[in-house]
Amino acid sequence: MDPKGWRLKLNDGHSIPVLGFGTYAPEEVPKSKASEATKLAIDAGFRHIDCAHLYNNEKEVGQAIRSKIEDGTVKREDIFYTSKLWVTFLQPQLVQPALERSLKNLQLDYVDLYIIHSPVALKPGEELLPKDEHGKLMFDTVDLCATWEAMEKCKYAGLTKSIGVSNFNRRQLEMILNKPGLKYKPVCNQVECHPYLTQRKLLDFCKSKDIVLVAYSALGTQRLKQWVDQSSPVLLEDPALCAMAKKYQRTPAQIALRYQLQRGVVVLAKSYNEKRIKENVQVFEFQLTSEDVKVLDDLNRNLRYFSAQMLADHPEYPFSDEY
Repeated sequence: MDPKGWRLKLNDGHSIPVLGFGTYAPEEVPKSKASEATKLAIDAGFRHIDCAHLYNNEKEVGQAIRSKIEDGTVKREDIFYTSKLWVTFLQPQLVQPALERSLKNLQLDYVDLYIIHSPVALKPGEELLPKDEHGKLMFDTVDLCATWEAMEKCKYAGLTKSIGVSNFNRRQLEMILNKPGLKYKPVCNQVECHPYLTQRKLLDFCKSKDIVLVAYSALGTQRLKQWVDQSSPVLLEDPALCAMAKKYQRTPAQIALRYQLQRGVVVLAKSYNEKRIKENVQVFEFQLTSEDVKVLDDLNRNLRYFSAQMLADHPEYPFSDEY
Protein backbone atom coordinates (compact mmCIF):
# COMPACT_ATOMS: atom_id res chain seq x y z
CA MET A 1 0.00 0.00 0.00
CA ASP A 2 1.37 3.36 -1.00
CA PRO A 3 1.60 5.61 2.10
CA LYS A 4 0.94 8.69 -0.02
CA GLY A 5 -2.71 7.72 -0.46
CA TRP A 6 -3.70 7.11 3.15
CA ARG A 7 -5.43 10.21 4.48
CA LEU A 8 -8.14 11.10 7.01
CA LYS A 9 -10.74 13.78 6.34
CA LEU A 10 -10.61 16.77 8.71
CA ASN A 11 -13.71 18.61 9.91
CA ASP A 12 -12.85 21.68 7.78
CA GLY A 13 -12.79 19.73 4.49
CA HIS A 14 -9.03 19.28 4.22
CA SER A 15 -7.36 15.90 4.76
CA ILE A 16 -4.30 14.72 6.70
CA PRO A 17 -1.91 11.86 5.83
CA VAL A 18 -2.34 9.24 8.57
CA LEU A 19 1.41 8.66 8.97
CA GLY A 20 3.58 11.65 9.84
CA PHE A 21 7.31 12.20 10.21
CA GLY A 22 8.36 13.76 13.53
CA THR A 23 11.35 16.11 13.37
CA TYR A 24 12.18 16.83 17.02
CA ALA A 25 15.73 16.06 18.15
CA PRO A 26 17.60 16.87 21.38
CA GLU A 27 19.75 20.02 21.50
CA GLU A 28 23.02 18.08 21.06
CA VAL A 29 21.98 16.73 17.63
CA PRO A 30 23.28 19.07 14.88
CA LYS A 31 20.45 20.99 13.20
CA SER A 32 21.70 19.85 9.78
CA LYS A 33 20.54 16.32 10.71
CA ALA A 34 16.92 17.54 10.64
CA SER A 35 17.36 18.53 7.01
CA GLU A 36 19.01 15.23 6.04
CA ALA A 37 16.36 13.16 7.84
CA THR A 38 13.46 15.12 6.33
CA LYS A 39 14.83 14.53 2.82
CA LEU A 40 15.20 10.81 3.58
CA ALA A 41 11.64 10.72 4.91
CA ILE A 42 10.21 12.37 1.80
CA ASP A 43 12.19 9.99 -0.42
CA ALA A 44 10.86 7.04 1.61
CA GLY A 45 7.25 8.17 1.04
CA PHE A 46 6.39 10.36 4.04
CA ARG A 47 4.18 13.29 3.01
CA HIS A 48 3.21 14.58 6.46
CA ILE A 49 6.00 16.48 8.25
CA ASP A 50 5.48 17.51 11.89
CA CYS A 51 7.62 20.30 13.31
CA ALA A 52 7.37 23.23 15.75
CA HIS A 53 8.93 26.56 16.71
CA LEU A 54 10.13 24.85 19.91
CA TYR A 55 12.26 22.37 17.96
CA ASN A 56 14.42 25.19 16.68
CA ASN A 57 14.96 23.51 13.30
CA GLU A 58 12.24 24.91 11.03
CA LYS A 59 14.87 26.56 8.79
CA GLU A 60 16.50 23.19 8.14
CA VAL A 61 13.21 21.28 7.72
CA GLY A 62 11.91 23.98 5.35
CA GLN A 63 15.12 23.79 3.33
CA ALA A 64 14.66 20.00 2.98
CA ILE A 65 11.06 20.37 1.80
CA ARG A 66 12.01 23.06 -0.71
CA SER A 67 14.91 21.00 -2.08
CA LYS A 68 12.55 18.03 -2.63
CA ILE A 69 10.12 20.35 -4.45
CA GLU A 70 12.96 21.77 -6.54
CA ASP A 71 14.28 18.33 -7.56
CA GLY A 72 10.78 17.26 -8.64
CA THR A 73 10.24 14.57 -5.99
CA VAL A 74 7.12 16.36 -4.71
CA LYS A 75 4.97 19.42 -5.31
CA ARG A 76 4.15 21.75 -2.43
CA GLU A 77 0.56 20.48 -2.35
CA ASP A 78 1.81 16.89 -1.85
CA ILE A 79 3.36 17.87 1.50
CA PHE A 80 1.28 18.28 4.65
CA TYR A 81 3.31 20.46 7.01
CA THR A 82 2.40 21.00 10.66
CA SER A 83 3.86 23.76 12.83
CA LYS A 84 3.01 24.67 16.43
CA LEU A 85 2.39 27.90 18.31
CA TRP A 86 4.76 27.90 21.26
CA VAL A 87 3.40 28.69 24.75
CA THR A 88 5.22 32.02 25.10
CA PHE A 89 3.07 33.31 22.19
CA LEU A 90 -0.42 32.45 23.46
CA GLN A 91 -1.41 36.10 23.97
CA PRO A 92 -3.76 36.79 21.02
CA GLN A 93 -1.67 39.63 19.54
CA LEU A 94 1.40 37.33 19.39
CA VAL A 95 -0.24 34.45 17.49
CA GLN A 96 -0.06 35.64 13.88
CA PRO A 97 3.47 37.12 14.22
CA ALA A 98 4.60 33.73 15.60
CA LEU A 99 3.18 31.91 12.58
CA GLU A 100 4.68 34.50 10.23
CA ARG A 101 8.08 33.89 11.84
CA SER A 102 7.73 30.14 11.26
CA LEU A 103 6.78 30.75 7.62
CA LYS A 104 9.81 33.01 7.19
CA ASN A 105 12.09 30.33 8.66
CA LEU A 106 10.50 27.69 6.44
CA GLN A 107 10.39 29.97 3.39
CA LEU A 108 6.91 28.66 2.68
CA ASP A 109 3.74 30.66 1.92
CA TYR A 110 1.50 28.64 4.22
CA VAL A 111 1.46 25.68 6.59
CA ASP A 112 -1.16 22.95 6.30
CA LEU A 113 -1.82 22.76 10.02
CA TYR A 114 -1.04 25.17 12.86
CA ILE A 115 -1.68 23.95 16.37
CA ILE A 116 -1.45 25.38 19.89
CA HIS A 117 1.48 23.40 21.33
CA SER A 118 0.06 23.29 24.86
CA PRO A 119 -2.63 25.08 26.89
CA VAL A 120 -0.03 26.09 29.52
CA ALA A 121 1.02 29.70 28.84
CA LEU A 122 4.48 30.92 29.79
CA LYS A 123 5.70 34.51 30.09
CA PRO A 124 5.96 36.11 26.62
CA GLY A 125 9.43 36.82 25.25
CA GLU A 126 12.23 35.28 23.24
CA GLU A 127 13.15 32.63 25.82
CA LEU A 128 11.47 29.31 25.13
CA LEU A 129 11.38 28.37 28.83
CA PRO A 130 11.52 31.64 30.79
CA LYS A 131 12.63 31.12 34.40
CA ASP A 132 12.82 33.38 37.44
CA GLU A 133 15.92 33.83 39.63
CA HIS A 134 15.02 30.62 41.52
CA GLY A 135 14.97 28.58 38.31
CA LYS A 136 11.18 28.23 38.31
CA LEU A 137 9.23 28.56 35.08
CA MET A 138 7.41 31.89 34.75
CA PHE A 139 3.73 31.28 34.02
CA ASP A 140 1.34 33.55 32.17
CA THR A 141 -2.46 33.63 32.25
CA VAL A 142 -4.24 33.72 28.93
CA ASP A 143 -7.83 33.35 27.78
CA LEU A 144 -7.44 30.31 25.51
CA CYS A 145 -10.67 31.24 23.69
CA ALA A 146 -9.05 34.55 22.68
CA THR A 147 -5.94 32.63 21.56
CA TRP A 148 -8.22 30.41 19.48
CA GLU A 149 -9.85 33.45 17.82
CA ALA A 150 -6.36 34.60 16.80
CA MET A 151 -5.74 31.11 15.35
CA GLU A 152 -8.98 31.43 13.35
CA LYS A 153 -7.70 34.73 11.93
CA CYS A 154 -4.53 32.96 10.74
CA LYS A 155 -6.69 30.46 8.85
CA TYR A 156 -8.83 33.25 7.46
CA ALA A 157 -5.67 35.06 6.28
CA GLY A 158 -4.54 31.94 4.39
CA LEU A 159 -1.37 31.49 6.48
CA THR A 160 -2.56 28.02 7.50
CA LYS A 161 -5.12 25.72 5.92
CA SER A 162 -6.22 24.09 9.20
CA ILE A 163 -5.95 24.84 12.92
CA GLY A 164 -5.86 22.52 15.90
CA VAL A 165 -4.51 21.95 19.39
CA SER A 166 -2.04 19.73 21.25
CA ASN A 167 -1.95 18.43 24.82
CA PHE A 168 -5.51 19.62 25.51
CA ASN A 169 -7.77 17.60 27.80
CA ARG A 170 -11.49 17.11 27.34
CA ARG A 171 -12.42 20.14 29.46
CA GLN A 172 -10.11 22.43 27.48
CA LEU A 173 -11.42 21.09 24.17
CA GLU A 174 -15.00 21.68 25.32
CA MET A 175 -14.12 25.25 26.30
CA ILE A 176 -13.11 25.93 22.67
CA LEU A 177 -16.02 23.95 21.18
CA ASN A 178 -18.54 25.85 23.34
CA LYS A 179 -17.02 29.28 22.66
CA PRO A 180 -19.66 31.79 21.50
CA GLY A 181 -19.08 32.74 17.87
CA LEU A 182 -16.82 29.76 17.13
CA LYS A 183 -15.91 29.83 13.42
CA TYR A 184 -13.71 26.74 13.15
CA LYS A 185 -13.48 23.71 15.41
CA PRO A 186 -10.01 22.34 16.15
CA VAL A 187 -9.34 19.72 13.46
CA CYS A 188 -7.06 17.72 15.76
CA ASN A 189 -5.69 17.19 19.23
CA GLN A 190 -2.08 15.99 19.20
CA VAL A 191 -1.29 14.04 22.38
CA GLU A 192 1.06 11.41 23.76
CA CYS A 193 -0.42 8.05 22.79
CA HIS A 194 1.01 4.51 22.70
CA PRO A 195 0.12 1.04 24.03
CA TYR A 196 1.08 2.10 27.59
CA LEU A 197 -1.13 5.22 27.27
CA THR A 198 -3.96 4.31 24.90
CA GLN A 199 -6.05 7.46 25.57
CA ARG A 200 -9.25 5.49 24.92
CA LYS A 201 -11.61 7.99 26.59
CA LEU A 202 -10.01 11.02 24.96
CA LEU A 203 -10.01 9.23 21.59
CA ASP A 204 -13.71 8.40 21.92
CA PHE A 205 -14.50 11.98 22.90
CA CYS A 206 -12.50 13.42 19.97
CA LYS A 207 -14.18 11.04 17.51
CA SER A 208 -17.60 12.09 18.84
CA LYS A 209 -16.70 15.73 18.04
CA ASP A 210 -15.10 14.96 14.63
CA ILE A 211 -11.65 15.88 15.95
CA VAL A 212 -8.72 13.72 14.79
CA LEU A 213 -6.40 12.39 17.48
CA VAL A 214 -2.74 12.65 16.47
CA ALA A 215 -0.32 10.45 18.45
CA TYR A 216 3.13 11.66 19.46
CA SER A 217 5.64 9.49 21.35
CA ALA A 218 3.88 6.58 19.63
CA LEU A 219 7.05 4.49 19.98
CA GLY A 220 7.55 5.44 23.62
CA THR A 221 9.98 8.32 23.89
CA GLN A 222 13.52 9.55 23.29
CA ARG A 223 13.91 9.34 27.10
CA LEU A 224 15.36 12.82 27.48
CA LYS A 225 16.57 13.32 31.05
CA GLN A 226 15.05 16.80 31.23
CA TRP A 227 11.51 15.51 30.61
CA VAL A 228 11.29 11.75 31.20
CA ASP A 229 11.66 9.59 34.30
CA GLN A 230 14.65 7.37 33.44
CA SER A 231 13.24 4.45 35.43
CA SER A 232 10.10 4.21 33.26
CA PRO A 233 9.78 1.00 31.18
CA VAL A 234 10.93 0.96 27.55
CA LEU A 235 7.83 0.48 25.39
CA LEU A 236 9.58 -1.18 22.44
CA GLU A 237 11.04 -3.84 24.78
CA ASP A 238 7.57 -4.90 25.99
CA PRO A 239 7.33 -8.74 25.80
CA ALA A 240 3.83 -8.74 24.27
CA LEU A 241 4.84 -6.16 21.65
CA CYS A 242 8.04 -8.09 20.84
CA ALA A 243 6.14 -11.40 20.58
CA MET A 244 3.71 -9.77 18.16
CA ALA A 245 6.58 -8.35 16.11
CA LYS A 246 7.96 -11.89 15.79
CA LYS A 247 4.54 -13.26 14.80
CA TYR A 248 4.11 -10.71 11.99
CA GLN A 249 7.83 -10.65 11.11
CA ARG A 250 7.89 -6.91 11.72
CA THR A 251 9.70 -4.59 14.14
CA PRO A 252 8.10 -3.66 17.49
CA ALA A 253 7.98 -0.06 16.17
CA GLN A 254 5.99 -1.13 13.11
CA ILE A 255 3.50 -2.96 15.36
CA ALA A 256 3.09 0.12 17.61
CA LEU A 257 2.51 2.39 14.59
CA ARG A 258 0.12 0.00 12.87
CA TYR A 259 -1.89 -0.28 16.10
CA GLN A 260 -2.65 3.45 15.99
CA LEU A 261 -3.66 3.42 12.32
CA GLN A 262 -6.19 0.66 12.98
CA ARG A 263 -7.72 2.73 15.81
CA GLY A 264 -8.30 5.68 13.46
CA VAL A 265 -5.44 7.67 15.00
CA VAL A 266 -2.97 9.72 12.93
CA VAL A 267 0.48 8.62 14.08
CA LEU A 268 3.85 10.39 14.08
CA ALA A 269 7.04 8.37 13.69
CA LYS A 270 10.25 10.08 14.71
CA SER A 271 13.62 8.71 13.59
CA TYR A 272 16.77 10.18 12.08
CA ASN A 273 18.01 6.69 11.14
CA GLU A 274 17.64 5.90 7.41
CA LYS A 275 16.89 2.20 7.91
CA ARG A 276 14.19 2.92 10.50
CA ILE A 277 12.67 5.74 8.45
CA LYS A 278 12.20 3.25 5.59
CA GLU A 279 10.84 0.59 7.97
CA ASN A 280 8.32 2.99 9.48
CA VAL A 281 6.72 3.62 6.07
CA GLN A 282 6.10 -0.13 5.70
CA VAL A 283 3.21 -0.04 8.20
CA PHE A 284 0.79 -0.09 5.24
CA GLU A 285 2.02 -3.51 4.13
CA PHE A 286 0.35 -5.60 6.85
CA GLN A 287 -2.67 -5.64 9.15
CA LEU A 288 -3.12 -6.69 12.79
CA THR A 289 -6.01 -9.00 13.68
CA SER A 290 -8.71 -7.49 15.89
CA GLU A 291 -7.59 -9.92 18.62
CA ASP A 292 -4.06 -8.52 18.48
CA VAL A 293 -5.34 -4.94 18.59
CA LYS A 294 -7.19 -5.97 21.78
CA VAL A 295 -3.95 -7.42 23.24
CA LEU A 296 -2.26 -4.05 22.63
CA ASP A 297 -5.27 -2.20 24.13
CA ASP A 298 -4.77 -4.27 27.27
CA LEU A 299 -1.16 -3.11 27.66
CA ASN A 300 -2.51 0.26 28.79
CA ARG A 301 -1.18 1.35 32.17
CA ASN A 302 -1.90 5.09 31.86
CA LEU A 303 1.84 5.66 31.75
CA ARG A 304 2.68 9.17 30.60
CA TYR A 305 6.35 9.48 29.66
CA PHE A 306 5.98 13.20 29.13
CA SER A 307 4.13 14.48 32.20
CA ALA A 308 5.82 17.94 32.25
CA GLN A 309 5.76 18.01 36.05
CA MET A 310 7.46 21.43 36.09
CA LEU A 311 4.17 22.82 34.70
CA ALA A 312 1.91 21.01 37.20
CA ASP A 313 1.16 24.17 39.23
CA HIS A 314 -0.21 26.02 36.19
CA PRO A 315 -4.03 26.45 36.27
CA GLU A 316 -4.28 25.05 32.73
CA TYR A 317 -1.96 22.05 33.34
CA PRO A 318 -3.86 19.45 31.30
CA PHE A 319 -2.82 16.15 32.85
CA SER A 320 -4.55 16.37 36.26
CA ASP A 321 -7.95 15.60 34.73
CA GLU A 322 -8.77 11.97 33.99
CA TYR A 323 -8.67 12.75 30.24
